[in-house]
Amino acid sequence: MADLPADRLSTEPPFTNVGIDVFGPWSVVTRRTRGGSADSKRWAVIFVCLSVRAVHIELIESMSTSSFINALRRFFSIRGPAKLLRSDRGTNFVGACKELKINVNDSGLSAYLKDTGCTWIFNPPHASHMGGSWERLIGVARRILDDILIQKPTRLTHEILTTLMAEVMAIINARPLVPVSTDPDSPEILTPALLLTQKRNTGADPEGDFGTNDLHTKQWKQVQCLADTFWKRWRREYLSTLQNRKKWPDAKTNVKVGDVVLLKESQAPRNSWPIGLVVKTIPSADKLVRKVELKIVDQGTTKFFMRPISEIVILFSPKT
Repeated sequence: MADLPADRLSTEPPFTNVGIDVFGPWSVVTRRTRGGSADSKRWAVIFVCLSVRAVHIELIESMSTSSFINALRRFFSIRGPAKLLRSDRGTNFVGACKELKINVNDSGLSAYLKDTGCTWIFNPPHASHMGGSWERLIGVARRILDDILIQKPTRLTHEILTTLMAEVMAIINARPLVPVSTDPDSPEILTPALLLTQKRNTGADPEGDFGTNDLHTKQWKQVQCLADTFWKRWRREYLSTLQNRKKWPDAKTNVKVGDVVLLKESQAPRNSWPIGLVVKTIPSADKLVRKVELKIVDQGTTKFFMRPISEIVILFSPKT
């Protein structure tokens, strides 16, 4: 297992180094008509601080570059400009970089949002585990929200969904970052919300029990019912898993240039995984290779792919 990246250990203000992802969509009622109502879709962009592990969520109306740039502008206006952004290779992220004239291949000289000095780093294709620091949070949040809002359809408006995302953001930021101490001299629980607001209490919840009957009453009660449902699932499915885990403790031989490998392709027919040749290795700061560039010949056409080592199987390694 590699050491933590430098941006995970930064002592700079929160949301200086940020991981980004998008999830959704959910249907909302946008306008009433004589025959019923017209629905639209909404997505959410999640921003995760890589150091204090706080999250910020912004809603977008479409999976377009313009909507995503607007979400970035709102995020920077509220949380301040970031110095480093990390994301996967989603088309909306790549499109945003092109429209903002960001040269992601030259991270040292990248100019972002008119002299804000932000660098954008993309993970290799098929390497979502390299964004585990934010993929972990979005995976749990997405699963719970989809179960609440999709499998059990609820009539939402944009205002209700916006308020619900704020409640979800508060729940996620209130989670403990370290094991809760039993020492009576240190009763404080370290949470992202405490680091962001410097306040012990983020605000009292409305009094009363909010059940499924409140989904069809006043809008604020509907939001509280959905937020309570999210909290119960979040507490059961995520908080109970906050424990130390050790994996990949054994060192293995690095992948080398010239290795013949089998490329894992989940979409390929059975017995049709392509065989490739490693033409370039990309070592990390600890000199261990976790990304490689492959050359594959498919029907007479030479193709090059960048993949993490978790997506390849070494078939033959020439002697050095």
